This record gives sequence, structure tokens and C-alpha cells, in this order.
Amino acid sequence: MTSSKLGIATLNNASVHTMNTAPLIGFVKAYVKSMRLYYSFITGIAGLMGVAYYQYVAHSRDVVALSEIRKTVETPTSASNMILIILILFLGWGINQIINDALGLKEDRINAPDRPMVTGELNPRLAVLLSFILMFAAALVTVFHLEAQAVIPLVAGVGLNIVYEYAKGRGIWGNIVFGVMISTCAMFGFMAAGPSQASIWTTSRISMIAYIALINGVMTFYTYFKDYEGDKACGKNTLVVRYGLKQSKYISIIAAFLPSVVFVIAYFGLRLWPIPLNGVFVLLALLTLCLQVWTGYLFFKNPQGEMTYYSLSFNFRACACSEAALISLYNPTLGILLFFLTYTIIGFLFNFHVNKDG
Repeated sequence: MTSSKLGIATLNNASVHTMNTAPLIGFVKAYVKSMRLYYSFITGIAGLMGVAYYQYVAHSRDVVALSEIRKTVETPTSASNMILIILILFLGWGINQIINDALGLKEDRINAPDRPMVTGELNPRLAVLLSFILMFAAALVTVFHLEAQAVIPLVAGVGLNIVYEYAKGRGIWGNIVFGVMISTCAMFGFMAAGPSQASIWTTSRISMIAYIALINGVMTFYTYFKDYEGDKACGKNTLVVRYGLKQSKYISIIAAFLPSVVFVIAYFGLRLWPIPLNGVFVLLALLTLCLQVWTGYLFFKNPQGEMTYYSLSFNFRACACSEAALISLYNPTLGILLFFLTYTIIGFLFNFHVNKDG
């Protein structure tokens, strides 16, 4: 074979290889884009709160003065297990989001026409299949390498994500289901971090789980402003659709103060959390309140239009930073580090989604 023919054959083989790999690369890019990784901090930080609480208990003495916080068999989590837990928590949202997108294609054609599933870049069936495979792999890792009991909140979170797509159109039930779904991340973090003989269903733990649900229920309320037109057209009776933009923008101001008011009542009035406050928490709590109030103001000022979408960046930051502030109750250093990393990285990742497909 002459050198020219050999060169042509080599080019042809390279072209065939490129054609074979191009669809796979395109699928992976579209899948990752659909994961909307800035959302991963919502589940990730919520889960790390459960881990931080477990470490708090593991490092406590056998008998503690604080009620409901007593060490049983808790031990500090190994570095390898911590990495696995973090990966499951941070990637879990994006993997589940693919399922959510597949179920909500009808309204997304109006709300988010640039999403890969809507444009045809991402095959819904293949994407959902991959998501279930990845979640099954996460479940296997949890059962055989972490703590088998932690698979319960993991499976519950996936199930609630499916339920949410139908609950979203039933007023406040959508916010409740979404909030409970994210709270399973905190349960997973605590249960996967190591062995424990203590019940997770103590008064303080249930109230903290409920508080995480509240934070995330408020967060998802603000996301409904962007989806108003599509949800209304598709009969999704969200709170914003039910009350209309005019009334909902006033609700956004009330919602901004709701988490802080509930915390003050629960901590000082009902004394549900036997954890002493520290200076770092107070500082982060005040900064969080500023973020929450600013979020409420942004949606009050711009309940509709292009700025409604960009306001979501502060909404997600306010939610995730609230969770980071709670972590500082158990680990001040970790809490303040996660707070500022979360604020910075959410903004950075959000800017990659310039087509208003969030």
C-alpha cells in the first residue's frame, strides 16, 4: 500500500472513531448540563449537616449534660467514607433532576425551552435509565461500604422527587414535599457517617429535620415565579399560580423572614435544640438573614421578566448558606468555610446557565 493510500485509510479510521464517540460526548455534555450543578449545594450542604451532627456526637463524652445528645457507638468517619458520602450527596441532586426534567417536559417547553431534553440534545429515556443506574450504584455503595440503614433515606429521596412532580401542582403541598425530600439528605448524612444505636427520631432531631424542610420549601416557592407562565398554561396550581404574581410578590417578603422567625421561636421559645449558640453561628445567621431578605426583595421587585431568573442565584445561595450556618452549631470552622465556599461557587456555576434554563 502506498503512503498516500495509507494516509487516507488512517484519516478514514479517525473519522469513523470521531463519529462513534461524538454522540456519546454530546450525551454526556447534555446530561451534565441538565444536572444544573449549582443546585448540588442544596442537597450537599443539607447532607453535610447530618454528617457534622454525627461527628459532634462521636466526639462528645459518653455522658453529656445536653439532653438527647448522648454518644453510643458513634465513631469519627474515615476520610474515604467521607469522600463517598460527599459524592453521593452532591451528585444526587443532579442525577434526580434528570428524572424531574423527564416528568416535567410539558411545562418545560414553555418555562425552559433551552433545556437539553426540550431541545432534543438529551434523549429522555436514556438519561433516565442512566440516572437509575447511578442511583442503584449509590445504593450498593451505601449498603456494602457505608451503613446499610442509610439506604432508607436515599430511596425515600428518589421516591419523593417523583412525587414532587405531581405535588407541585397542588399548592403548598409541592413546597412541603420538596422540603421533606431535601431533609432526607440530612438523614442520609447522619446515618451513612457511621454506626449508631441512638434513635434519629428524637425531638431535637425531628425539629431540625423539619427546619431544613422549611428552608427548602421557602426556596422552592421563589423558583415558581420563573415558572409562572408554563405552570399556569399546564394547569400546575403552584402557590404563585394560585395567588397570582401581584399577591405572591408580597408573600415573598413574608417568606423571607419565616425561617428566622421559626428558628427564634423553636430555639428560645420551645427550646427544641439543646445546642449552645456560638459566635460564628450568630454571625452566619445574620448574614443569612440578609441573603433571605434580599431574595424576598428581588422577587418582590421583579416577579416576572429576565431579572426573575437571575434572582434565583441569590435564592439558592440563601438556602444553602442557611444550611451551612446550621452546621456551624456543631462545627464552627466547617460552617464558616462552607458558607463562603457555597456563596462563591453557586454564583460561579450559575453563570454557566446563561440561557435561563435553571
